[in-house]
Amino acid sequence: MATILEFTMLVCFGLSWPVNLMKAYRSRTTKGTSLPFILLITVGYAAGIAAKFVGGQVNYVLAVYVLNLIMVLLNLAVYFRNRRLDNQRGDA
Repeated sequence: MATILEFTMLVCFGLSWPVNLMKAYRSRTTKGTSLPFILLITVGYAAGIAAKFVGGQVNYVLAVYVLNLIMVLLNLAVYFRNRRLDNQRGDA
């Protein structure tokens, strides 16, 4: 049951990342985006992945952690793209 609840939590959190990614990509600015927040979430997902290996609980939930981490890393890449665009416009 704990695995199902963890999976549900990750799916719920994970659904927000593609939406955030598209919003950030289309906005073409870092305004309203927090780099420390993205980095904190990245560390959190990495810790969750590590916990799966350390605890010997490598199962389907690990795939959701990895998918979420990929989405957050894509958000990080868009952040740096948008920061470059802000700098080019002189908005930084």
